Amino acid sequence: MLAIRRAGCHGRGVSEQLADCEAFAERFGQYVRLELGRSANTVAAYSKDLANLFEFARTRGCNRIDDIGIMELRGWLASQRTSGLSPATIARRATSIRLFFAWVTAQGHIEHDPASGLVIPKVPKRLPHVLAQEQATAVMDRVAVRADDNDPVHVRDQAILELLYASGIRVGELVGLNLADIDDSRNTIRVLGKGNKERVVPFGLIADSAVTRYLKLARPALATAASGQAVFLGARGKRLDQRVVRTMVQEVIDSLSGMPNISPHGLRHSAATHLIEGGADIRTVQEILGHASLSTTQLYTHVSAERLRAVFEQAHPRA
Repeated sequence: MLAIRRAGCHGRGVSEQLADCEAFAERFGQYVRLELGRSANTVAAYSKDLANLFEFARTRGCNRIDDIGIMELRGWLASQRTSGLSPATIARRATSIRLFFAWVTAQGHIEHDPASGLVIPKVPKRLPHVLAQEQATAVMDRVAVRADDNDPVHVRDQAILELLYASGIRVGELVGLNLADIDDSRNTIRVLGKGNKERVVPFGLIADSAVTRYLKLARPALATAASGQAVFLGARGKRLDQRVVRTMVQEVIDSLSGMPNISPHGLRHSAATHLIEGGADIRTVQEILGHASLSTTQLYTHVSAERLRAVFEQAHPRA
């Protein structure tokens, strides 16, 4: 363990070759990606959070890792609040910083973890926007009509929406699907979720019909030498980008009146809520969605209860 003598933002103790903040951040990113198994998006978010902290710390005269103490960290969090960031974003950034300094300390580069006493702001739980079951039906009917022209992109879009709603998978899991991940005989897909955890998810007959049609009619028309084994392809034949899916879902939702602002993740919320409303066991829903914690899945019981309450208040004469 290195002996460190703290003296505010001008303390000394870490050797010069370890003093560069960006070098620490790069090595931390490798640790998060390789050892924790986090996604590229998570690594990018952590890197952005660290860059933001280091920029703030330099305004306080801190240029080395061991210069940054609890006062600088608290000042940084306060600056996040005054800049108008949401509590959820601030909490995520605080979590990133705590993980980073815990790693730096464990590596022996500093003696005391300045972030161990950093309080992460509590984030109020907000119920997600979901489609009512009749709204979900309207969305699927709309893309089915679009797909009647047999345009490969329209046929693909129908398969995407049906599969997202039928399975509740994340959009990143959807675009990551390979042909071998689809089991036609069991109507299941094998997906790689957060933390590189694999799970098998079932889907229904309607989604199966849409996906089968896509694979037989549309995918061959879109495929090129660059397609590889990707299930869903873009107009140029490469693996479909998540942004294309989000844009497509938004366009379909916008084409219908009276719809909530729903993203592909909103279809996941809707699928989970409708499963709960249909009587599905909460642990089964947890397994389907790939939630590490049951408390995350329990959110959908609250959504279902809120919807039931809203219907009651609208329909009952003495509500």
